[in-house]
Amino acid sequence: MKKMISIRLASNLILIINLSALLMHILILLKILPYSFVWGGRLKNEADLILLESISIVVQILFISIIAIKAGYVFKEKFRRTVMLATWVLFALMVLNTLGNSVSSSGFEKLIMTPLTSLLAILVFRLAIEK
Repeated sequence: MKKMISIRLASNLILIINLSALLMHILILLKILPYSFVWGGRLKNEADLILLESISIVVQILFISIIAIKAGYVFKEKFRRTVMLATWVLFALMVLNTLGNSVSSSGFEKLIMTPLTSLLAILVFRLAIEK
């Protein structure tokens, strides 16, 4: 796998996908995009929207930060053990997220997000196996 996907390519793809997702969550929170296609279509009111989208934004920022550190874009050679553990946790979360999306009642999550989270799981796995 290390020969098929370079760490730089995996890192860049993960960052592009997650920066796009971060932008989407911000646009949903600002009510520029509709919220009907996120959270499995289960958001019922504005309070839920604000809480869950705020959580999504924080998680996206954390995800992006971990990947940026692992890729060596920031804090080079710092937090090695923490970032290694966090990368494996992200991999597990992406696998679980893929499973959740695959059984979602939302067509968008099932058809679009399932393959996307599968790709992210593979890319994060690539980073996780890098020393």
